Amino acid sequence: MAKKSSLKRLRQIRKRTLRNKMLRSALKTAIKKFEQALAQGAPDVEEKLRAALRAIDKARTKGILHRNTAARKKSRLMRKYNQAKLVAS
Repeated sequence: MAKKSSLKRLRQIRKRTLRNKMLRSALKTAIKKFEQALAQGAPDVEEKLRAALRAIDKARTKGILHRNTAARKKSRLMRKYNQAKLVAS
């Protein structure tokens, strides 16, 4: 029979894993929506960019992403946005 503490640990791990999956999925979705809007030249690109950056920051705060990974992702998204803006001008 497993100890009480090990059973509790399993419950905690399952809960954390589920929360992490949800946040990671939301992050990926926000980034994909931004990239699609950018490719289509949609008028709400800035809004999608803000949502993606917010999702990255939230994932960083919750410990889903390392701070350098978060910074790199944000930098790449901003670079894509700025290049698209430059080409459109």
